[in-house]
Amino acid sequence: MKRASGLLLPIASLPSRYGIGCFSREAYDFVDWLKEAGQSYWQILPLSPTSYGDSPYQSFSSFAGNPYFIDLETLVKEGMLTEEECEACDFGDDPNRIDYGKIYEQRFSLLHLAYERSNIAKNPEFISFTQENADWLEDYALFMAVKLRFEGAAWDEWAEDIRKRWSNALDYYRRECYFDIEFYKYLQFQFHVQWTKLKEYANENGIQFIGDIPIYVAFDSADAWANPEMFQFDEDYRPTAVAGCPPDAFSATGQLWGNPLYKWDYHTRTNFHWWCRRLEHCFKLYDVVRIDHFRGFDEYYSIPFGAETAINGHWEKGPGMELFRALKSRLGDKAIIAEDLGFLTDSVVQLLKDSGYPGMKVLEFAFDPREETDYLPHSYDRNCVVYTGTHDNETLVQWWKGLDAESRAFAQEYMDNADTPDERKYWDFVRLAMMSSANTCITPLQDYLGLDAEARINKPSTLGGNWEWRMDAQMLSEEMREKIYRLTRISSRLSEEKQQIEKEKLAQKKAAEEKAKLEKEKKQKARAEKPKSERNKAQEEKAKSGTEKAQEDKAKSETEKAEERKSKTVWKKQEEPVSEKA
Repeated sequence: MKRASGLLLPIASLPSRYGIGCFSREAYDFVDWLKEAGQSYWQILPLSPTSYGDSPYQSFSSFAGNPYFIDLETLVKEGMLTEEECEACDFGDDPNRIDYGKIYEQRFSLLHLAYERSNIAKNPEFISFTQENADWLEDYALFMAVKLRFEGAAWDEWAEDIRKRWSNALDYYRRECYFDIEFYKYLQFQFHVQWTKLKEYANENGIQFIGDIPIYVAFDSADAWANPEMFQFDEDYRPTAVAGCPPDAFSATGQLWGNPLYKWDYHTRTNFHWWCRRLEHCFKLYDVVRIDHFRGFDEYYSIPFGAETAINGHWEKGPGMELFRALKSRLGDKAIIAEDLGFLTDSVVQLLKDSGYPGMKVLEFAFDPREETDYLPHSYDRNCVVYTGTHDNETLVQWWKGLDAESRAFAQEYMDNADTPDERKYWDFVRLAMMSSANTCITPLQDYLGLDAEARINKPSTLGGNWEWRMDAQMLSEEMREKIYRLTRISSRLSEEKQQIEKEKLAQKKAAEEKAKLEKEKKQKARAEKPKSERNKAQEEKAKSGTEKAQEDKAKSETEKAEERKSKTVWKKQEEPVSEKA
């Protein structure tokens, strides 16, 4: 990746009229703002449909898009909805928080209304879309429609015939759920059309999207239900082991994620066909893809299904370079970022090196003086992406407030900013990341704005209050944009368009300076090349002029003296007495 920078902001966090950020006018405005700020990237979180807990990392599908992001105002313009219908809905009363309960209740009813008015079945673009995406769309739409029939229950709680995808059951539910199936296809079509327009607009303005995909899929997903052979399931289609992380300094019992684990021998036998399809689809959505939990491709942590904690898990060997060679063979060279945070074994480090993908550095992890770290900027190589923090981290302001005294002292010594007031220190860390040697720097918008704990996106291993923060449109001020632009310029991270503009400005300045210099030299040369006779003549004229002036002055002086004598004589005569006649 080239030397550049960008901002991290989830789509859901954009301002909008109807409760959640979406592909509305505000998204296009943010692209314009990024462009004027000299940025090259807009990093977002997964665009997948959210399930329980509202996390974009636990989705009903790794291929589908989130219907919440469909812009209702666009549907109003298309005549599918009215403003009155949208305004009558309660999407929540806090413009800075997302109320997912109300969004779920209100948006789907409006979207269903738009679907009923659309006559979509006869739309040639819709027909083409469903045909081109049939390999995942058919299963996803059926999965969502059947889930609706079973009142939202997870697929392992469905009737056995449809849970195990018996052919007669599949035929039955396709008939019985036809209109719901078509509704979910319509939602994906609308998502696709609106997202494609936004992405094209961004790319035309020099902004690329960095997308994010989790390594694992959710158990309650169309991926797991439609492809049980790809996962470590028993004969009853239930997991035998699930994903997580072992105990560490942050958690005595480890992390129990609960995602189904891949049956890597199956993927190897199929030359990683599903993974190639997945990444191929992702690169239709995004320009760059960040893959979460890169370590899992080298080794993955396996926890027995049904365990209450991650204590009794163990490490298993992953696919390693075999997967990445298959991806490269099918997709060619693609821009991939490897999320390699946390403790890394030598084999993970070697896998990252062999893959050639840039890894990640997070500045908030850098300032513990009690242990060695490669997160300090002086240790970066160019092939990495530096973040001040990610969606899982505290904002810089919140992090600094909670930092222990020893780490604070070390950070201030490293930064040489002990005299900087605490409320302004966040900018020093933003600047440090931007000035680093990392080719790419991504900064959460909250860190540029100096926001506190209320703007944190997610606190891992907690329920409630996550994924809810939304920005206010007034936060994107011209002053802040100019401040980011100046920092981007002096750190040599300007977008290609802005670099060209700066080069043109510099060229114009140099041209003006060169022109002025040439004019000056021309005048000097002209003076130096005057004929000697002309110079002598000029000197003679100057001398003559001086002599004449001196003569004039002398004549004037003599005239004045004569006048003075004459005046005195007249005065004297007037003074003499008149003599009397004898």
